[in-house]
Amino acid sequence: MAAGQDVVPRSPIGRILPVVSLNLIIYIVIGLPMAVIPLFVHTVLHCNTVIAGFAVSLQYFSTFASRASAGRRIDTQGPKPVAVAGLALGIGSGLLLLVSGLTASLIPLSLVCLFVSRLVLGWAESWATTAAIVWNIRRAGAANTAQVISWNGITSYGGIALGATIGEQMSHLGGGWGGLVTLGIVSIILPAVGTALAISYPAVAPIRHDAPAMPFAKVFKLVLPHGCALAAGSVGFGAISSCLALYFAAEHWPDAAQALAVFGMVFVIVRFVFARQIGRIGGTNVALISLAVETLGLLILAFVPSAEAATLGAAVTGAGFSLVFPALGVLAVDRAGAENRGAALGAFSVFLDLAVGISGPLLGLVIHASGYMALFIFTACITFLGIVQVIRLRRVAKA
Repeated sequence: MAAGQDVVPRSPIGRILPVVSLNLIIYIVIGLPMAVIPLFVHTVLHCNTVIAGFAVSLQYFSTFASRASAGRRIDTQGPKPVAVAGLALGIGSGLLLLVSGLTASLIPLSLVCLFVSRLVLGWAESWATTAAIVWNIRRAGAANTAQVISWNGITSYGGIALGATIGEQMSHLGGGWGGLVTLGIVSIILPAVGTALAISYPAVAPIRHDAPAMPFAKVFKLVLPHGCALAAGSVGFGAISSCLALYFAAEHWPDAAQALAVFGMVFVIVRFVFARQIGRIGGTNVALISLAVETLGLLILAFVPSAEAATLGAAVTGAGFSLVFPALGVLAVDRAGAENRGAALGAFSVFLDLAVGISGPLLGLVIHASGYMALFIFTACITFLGIVQVIRLRRVAKA
């Protein structure tokens, strides 16, 4: 087989699972402090809800800033070295998280270490996860792109759900092991294991092509219509990841981590069961249904103020958000050509990063000004705008 040519395996899933395990590892690390950081910043470091939301969202700004470099390195060097570098960065993020937990009595130092940890983790996420997707597309064949993206999502939000549940329990450990301390230690060990695994897997060569690489700005413009719809849907995820734990704490409800875990588990189940509908009924149709369901989930959170309803609303939101990325992503990535897959995937993912990154502090301001009901109504309006954009995409496709 010529260098740079896609692998066409007998069993795509058998090719996908080893590399997608790297994605699972990085998202467990992302999930571990998700329910802990907002409360740590708000109650231990005595910062307001805007700073607490910013601490969560800071990761996504870093992910956004590093997407272009990830895509270009993948297209020119191949995905393996980028995945290894991303996982190695995850080790550094865990170390900084540990230092933040150990210095909680020194508020400025702890907060700075936490912020830098979030920035490094965002960089790690961008490089490791984008590389894992492209690596698996090459291993499983371009015809299985939707399956690759779906498995990536399953391990992403499955990892977040698993990590959030474990992390919340670890944060209550006594004897100096609570807060962020044990989370930091585990966040060092897991990426170290992932780095060793990535090094052991066979590499795939970059796709050779004579034409110059497409400028990232042009790739961004190609995926812009689909990316806008993704951004609208991602705000709902931002509300869950940045604000759900604060909502539970404000109402004195227990088990915020359980609600986050339900969000992740429902996300995984829907992605696993219904991902093939993308090929059967079309990406825009799946995205339209998904965004409608997500909007319903956010309205449940807005208008039914109880712990059970909040968990149900999170579950419905997760069910809706589950297929938005792959449904639109397959269409967006195809627009740039095989030789620009890394750049296209990075450019498309930027819209998720921006939406989640901006939503943390923005939604914190909404909470500060008008409360949690206004927060969820606002996010439901944004996801409704996503429905409008997908309808426009469908009309253009039919024209």
